[in-house]
Amino acid sequence: MALSAVPALYQRRLTLTVRTPRELIVPLVTPVLFAVIIAPALASIIATPGARTAYMTFVALATAGLLIPLNTLFSGIGVIVDRQQGAQRELLVAPVSRASIVTGNMLAAVSITALQVAVLVACAALRGATFVSGRHLVWFFAAALVFSVLMYAVAELLANRLPSPEAYIGAVPAVAIVPWFLAGTLYPITALPHWLTDVARALPLTHALALLRYGLTSDGTAALTNIWGMKNAAAMAALSLAVVCCYAVAATVAAMRIAAKRGVQ
Repeated sequence: MALSAVPALYQRRLTLTVRTPRELIVPLVTPVLFAVIIAPALASIIATPGARTAYMTFVALATAGLLIPLNTLFSGIGVIVDRQQGAQRELLVAPVSRASIVTGNMLAAVSITALQVAVLVACAALRGATFVSGRHLVWFFAAALVFSVLMYAVAELLANRLPSPEAYIGAVPAVAIVPWFLAGTLYPITALPHWLTDVARALPLTHALALLRYGLTSDGTAALTNIWGMKNAAAMAALSLAVVCCYAVAATVAAMRIAAKRGVQ
């Protein structure tokens, strides 16, 4: 794959996506409100006084699992608009590979998402969530990066398969929001009925959230144990990261193949 055009395509998509501060801030509103208002409120109602901070941290960090899919999927709307009204037709006949277009778009979406996740974590910490730093932090960064790649690849797939922005927006809740309630966000996955627990274990978001908690909190091993039931935390983390990577690779390959087919139509 020729990558020489990727920097220019990345800059182009970044400029189109963040033309105004509103386009950068709006996707942050719901997750930040959840982290700084709803999570503490839930903690005060559900958890015992001694466990309120831990539960608030548990829920606040879970909002990253809402922010990443929402932000990357909304980036896909730009692909549809570009296809119908923008310069994508010109790009498809330009001497660049279709995979380069997807890669440039993906890098822009991942860059913006990384900034927003950093703001989310900072807001949660200012509100009282307790995060840790150390050798496990690499799992947090790896999970956030790979899951962002996965979700943007899904966005490209939907954008190139669905006929209109209206159809695309209708699909966003099913892809971004429904899995969030099953992936161990407000409660451990073991609190679900047995068959739903098995469904949750198959979701990439479940593994990504477990890795985010393992990398950034002192008691994050519990989420991995609920998935794998093993004693070796590092082995469980590696398995969960492998699961998210497999999803990401499969989705990215599929997105690039669809983009290539569209280029020859």
